[in-house]
Amino acid sequence: MPGLVSSSARLIVIWFLSCALRLSCAEIEPNEVLEVLYRRLESNVTLACGKFPDGVPVAWRFNRSSELPWHHMTSEGSLVLLHVNHTAQGDYSCYDDQGLLLHSVRLQLGHPPGLLSISCQVPNHTHVRCSWVDSVKTYLPAKYNASIRGSGQDWRPCVVDLTNKRCEVDDPAFWQTIHTVRIIETNGLGSCTTSARFKLDELLKPNPPQSVMVTEVKGFPKRLKVSWSYPSSWPEYAGFPLLFHIRYRPLRSSYWSEVSTLDSHYVISDALAGHRHLVQVRARDEVNSDSQWSEWSPLEDGQPWKDAVPEPTEEIPADYSLPSFTNPETSTSKSHNPDPDEVAELGLVILLVVFSVVIIVIFIPLIFLIWMKQRRESRGGKHELTSMVKMKAMPI
Repeated sequence: MPGLVSSSARLIVIWFLSCALRLSCAEIEPNEVLEVLYRRLESNVTLACGKFPDGVPVAWRFNRSSELPWHHMTSEGSLVLLHVNHTAQGDYSCYDDQGLLLHSVRLQLGHPPGLLSISCQVPNHTHVRCSWVDSVKTYLPAKYNASIRGSGQDWRPCVVDLTNKRCEVDDPAFWQTIHTVRIIETNGLGSCTTSARFKLDELLKPNPPQSVMVTEVKGFPKRLKVSWSYPSSWPEYAGFPLLFHIRYRPLRSSYWSEVSTLDSHYVISDALAGHRHLVQVRARDEVNSDSQWSEWSPLEDGQPWKDAVPEPTEEIPADYSLPSFTNPETSTSKSHNPDPDEVAELGLVILLVVFSVVIIVIFIPLIFLIWMKQRRESRGGKHELTSMVKMKAMPI
């Protein structure tokens, strides 16, 4: 009798354990998915129920639900999904007739990689940055392997920034004429290799100059001082000077004036007095004429120096009354400090006028005297000719 009780207790314990095990296996947690299956969109997908024996009835669930996308079951218990789209993407699990989990798989749908559109930037002689854009939207996670080499050289790795889809390499062989960059994109449906060739010297394009400032030049109402600094990405003392291009115009004008310099500052000498001006600066490698100009710096504005009108310091008495009218003959005008440039221009005009008057006074009498002399000589010649004719006519 005690042996029978003991055997019954053991059976009860085993039954409870098996039920608990089945209940625990009937639920799928995200970290319990053992396999990821990649398939193409709009294709037919067949999902097998693991290594479970054929002919045994099974039940399939999609994302823990008994509702499945458009499908049909095979006699072997496999699930066939027809012309799948994004709604069919998710977790699939199959169970036996007692609800025990047999197999689970995560289905991800997309396309294999295609060729990439690659572009490269060379902000200085020691750095190359290449970026790319997918020509095919794959809908699948991808990995990229990038490398670069000069003509006849070995491949060098290009460090990949997966988030921004770009890679960077330092100290390229700049003296090499042609460089090749190679990028391999890989996802669950395959891989694709894209290569692009380019010349570093033609892609060399500095970043715009920084810290551009426009200030007045005290005492000069037609001058503006423009200063700037090298872009931080360009090593200023590496033996590669930059050529700077400055353009400026009055605020309401649409015509730019342009100058170039190797310095980090420039004084504009023909600004329009009393008007604000807009100024921009760009840069290019001074040695390499095949390189590109940088983008223009942001617009900066400034106004030439203007002489301030002094305010009256004399206090008006309390009993002073303003007159009812002002006599133009007795009114006095405000003092004006002449512009040095205007004084110089006025002096030049006066000098030209005086010189013209002197020329007229000297040359007009001289021309008149020469004319009178020629006239007298002409009359004398005619008189002699008349006398000779008369003498020939006289009888001998």
